[in-house]
Amino acid sequence: MIVGIIGLGYVGLPLAVAFAEEGRRVIAVDLDAERVAAINAGISTIEDVPSSRLAAVGDTIVATTDYGRLAEADAVLICVPTPLTPNREPDLGPLLGAGRALGESLRAGQLVVLESTTFPGTTREHLVPLLEAASGLVAARDFHVAFSPERVDPGRIDHTLRTTPKVLGGLTPACAARAREVYEVVCDTIVEVASPEAAEMSKLLENIFRSVNIALMNELAILADRMGIDIWEVVDAAATKPYGFMRFEPGPGMGGHCLPVDPFYLSWRARQFDFQTEFIELAGKINQQMPYHCFERIERVLNDAGKPVKGSRIAILGVSYKAGIGDVRESPALKLMQLLAQRGADLGFHDPHVAELAELSLRSEPLEELLDGTDLVVIVTAHPNIDHVAIAQRVPLLLDLRGVTRNSPATAALRL
Repeated sequence: MIVGIIGLGYVGLPLAVAFAEEGRRVIAVDLDAERVAAINAGISTIEDVPSSRLAAVGDTIVATTDYGRLAEADAVLICVPTPLTPNREPDLGPLLGAGRALGESLRAGQLVVLESTTFPGTTREHLVPLLEAASGLVAARDFHVAFSPERVDPGRIDHTLRTTPKVLGGLTPACAARAREVYEVVCDTIVEVASPEAAEMSKLLENIFRSVNIALMNELAILADRMGIDIWEVVDAAATKPYGFMRFEPGPGMGGHCLPVDPFYLSWRARQFDFQTEFIELAGKINQQMPYHCFERIERVLNDAGKPVKGSRIAILGVSYKAGIGDVRESPALKLMQLLAQRGADLGFHDPHVAELAELSLRSEPLEELLDGTDLVVIVTAHPNIDHVAIAQRVPLLLDLRGVTRNSPATAALRL
C-alpha cells in the first residue's frame, strides 16, 4: 500500500512517519517548498516528530509540491488547515483547493479520507462534488470516501496515534471498510460510525465539550475575583469529589488549532438549520474575553503598587498556547501582549520553546536577564522545568494566570 498525504503540519507529518515506520511508502504533498525540502532532507518541521525519527524513514517518504504524484497512492489522507475568516466563519479555502488539485489526478480504486476538522456535511456536500467534477469518477462507485477526524494534541506523549482510538465514517459501508483497512496499519482501535457527518460531528463535540467547560471556569474565575475568593482553592476543593465532577481550569484564554476555531464551525452550520447554538457561542465569547480580563488584572496589580502600565517593565513567562510546546497559534499571550504594548508597557518575554514573536518584534530573553529590573512578572503559560515558585519569591510582583504557585505558602504571588 502506498499512502498519499496532503498537508505536512501537526497532523500530516506524524501520519506520514507512522505509515513509513510500518513499511508503507508515503507520498506527501505540501505547497510550502521550504517545508518539502526540509522533510526530504530528514529535518522535521514540528516538535512532535524528532528529526532523528523522520530521518530513520527518510527513504520511505517522498515529499513534493506536485499533486500529480498522488496518482501513485492507494489512499490519500487530506490534512490541511480549516481556519476561520476574520468574521469567524469557516474558511474552506485550503480544503477546497486541495480537493480540486487532488481530483485532477484521482484514479479509480483510490480511497480519499478527510482528516481536517470541519462542520457536518463538508465531506459529502463539498469535497465529494469537487473530486467527482475534476476526475469524472463517481464517489462510492469508482473511488472510496471517508471522514476520520484527527485527534492530535501537540506535546502529548501518553496517548499516541497508535493508542488513541480512530473514529471514521464512510460514505458507504464499503468506503468505511476500506478506510478501516488503511488505519488499522497505524491505529490499534477503530471506532466506526454510520456516516461522515457523524464522524465530523464527533470531533466538534470533543472540542466543544472542552470549550464550554473551560468557559464556565473562566466565568467563575472572573466572579471569584470580584468576590475576593481564590478560584484555584475552589477548583482544588471541588476536584476532591470522586464522582460527578470533571476538573477544568481557568486561564488567560484558549489557543491552538482546535478549541478557539472548531466550535464556530458548528455554530455557523447550525444557522443554516434555523438553530442558534447559544451555549457554544456564549462559551466562545467568554473565552475570547479572557485576555482582556487578564489585562485588567495586570492594571490593578500595578496600580496597587503605585505604577502605571505605561513604562512599566513587564515580563511574560510563556507565550505558546500550551505548556511544553512552541505552538503560538491563537495563543492568548499574543492578544494580552498586544494590549499591553498599546498601553505603553515595556515588554519582554521568556519561552524556552519560542525563539521570537515577529508580530511584536520581540525575541525570547534569557530568564535571568529578563527578571532583572522587572516591575511585574506574568505567568501566561507554565512551561515545565521552570521554577515559578522560586521566581515569585525573588521578583517584586508576580501575577499567576495558571495557578502553578497556588500550593506554595511561601510565595506572595497574585493569581487569576
